[in-house]
This record gives sequence, structure tokens and C-alpha cells, in this order.
Amino acid sequence: MLLLLLLLLLLLLLPLLLLLLLLLQLLLLLLLLQQLQLLLLLVLLQLLLHCYCYYYYS
Repeated sequence: MLLLLLLLLLLLLLPLLLLLLLLLQLLLLLLLLQQLQLLLLLVLLQLLLHCYCYYYYS
């Protein structure tokens, strides 16, 4: 009887656990995209600085 109750509880909680895992994956993906966006911004700033220095000193 106890095993049946535990199994039922597990079946009820499993979708919630899967949903939490999915939300966690989405959060990690958003953080990764934010880091990539910052990296791209830094690369663009370096490129602009390089172009500015190249034209300024030439």
C-alpha cells in the first residue's frame, strides 16, 4: 500500500519536476545568450577602436 502511494506521488510530481528542469534549461540558455551578446559587443567595440586608431594615426 505504501509503495503504491509512493508510486502515485512520484507520478504526480514527475511532470512538475520535468517542468522545473525545462525552466532551468531555458534560464541557462538565456544566460548563455546574454554572455554571447556581451562578447559580440566587446568584439565590435574593439573593431571600432581599431578602425578609429588606424584612421587617426594614418
